Amino acid sequence: MEKPEKILVIAMPYLGDVLLATPLIHSLRLAYPEAQIDALVFKNTRIILEGNPDISNVIPVQQRSTLREKWQVIWKIFRRYNRVFTLPTNDRAFLYSLLAAPLRINAVPPKPGTGWWKRFFVRSWVEFDGDKTHTVLQHLKLLEQVAVPAHYQLIPPQVENLAEVAKKFAFMAKGNYAVLHCCPQWTYKQWTAESWLRVAHHLLSLNITPVFSGGNSADELAYIHDLMARLPDGAINLAGKTSLAELSEIIKNGQFFIGVDTGATHLAAATGVPVVALFGPTNPVVWAPFPAGWQSSATPFARQGSQHVGNIYLLQGRGDCVPCQLEGCDRHRNSRSRCLDELSAERVNSLIDQFRGGRVRINVSPQEIQD
Repeated sequence: MEKPEKILVIAMPYLGDVLLATPLIHSLRLAYPEAQIDALVFKNTRIILEGNPDISNVIPVQQRSTLREKWQVIWKIFRRYNRVFTLPTNDRAFLYSLLAAPLRINAVPPKPGTGWWKRFFVRSWVEFDGDKTHTVLQHLKLLEQVAVPAHYQLIPPQVENLAEVAKKFAFMAKGNYAVLHCCPQWTYKQWTAESWLRVAHHLLSLNITPVFSGGNSADELAYIHDLMARLPDGAINLAGKTSLAELSEIIKNGQFFIGVDTGATHLAAATGVPVVALFGPTNPVVWAPFPAGWQSSATPFARQGSQHVGNIYLLQGRGDCVPCQLEGCDRHRNSRSRCLDELSAERVNSLIDQFRGGRVRINVSPQEIQD
């Protein structure tokens, strides 16, 4: 098969989803160092690709496009590529793939189900099971269709000037801090404010600075502002004050990271620092943060239980229903999840004590966390 001169990768969902596509893109870059490799993503997720050396161009699309905007995207991609890899299984991504290149390697929904017919319009396809395989590994299966070796490294966004970041965030020089990310996009993935406060108090008692990260939405800013108001001096509020590339650098230079099931936790995992990931309804087999240094096509995490794999310490809420894969106990995104509400701060503080005591291990094989 001829080496492609122009490749398009379509990866349009959320920030974390786009980050989990970077091992596929990195593998393509290593296989085809001279090729033009473009990424088509939603406009609000392009920041996760900032400074990515594997990507030639980022093509942003609006999540809700006007007809004119859709035609503009079609004009940019129409028959401009030799090969296209499509990660989302939705109709919009599929249509873009049809228009972009004659050779199409697409993810398709499991059969039976909606979208089964898409298999007849692509060069080759991989069925995404959505239950038994990690998302990174599902993406990399597309490479088997074109005999490209898989590389498992996630590529976080990168800053241009490290000195400027160090000057802007002077606390990084001491390194005696931990980043806490407490605001997911949806309520059903939230931990309780009281638990975050107990963890922050514990960090302060150990002379470790809690650094709260977050976006710039009004709700997120208000939530973290409320936490800060209930803490003594010493904590740092970075909500809305960093780019993702800056946040990546801040996380990498800290002692460890604690976060809920959200894109920032995937970002932290990619930096290689120890990560405490708080999981409730979500299936960790598919969506756990991908361990740095993982070099296997085997899925890193089991479905149930608190686990330690590589730099990831995954704490799962307890309950016979966990993980239910539902959007909260009331079955909508803005409902609470009891398994997370009842996940105690003491379980997190116990891990912090291990980190502080130098007992943190970066292993390769999975290991259950005894708690």
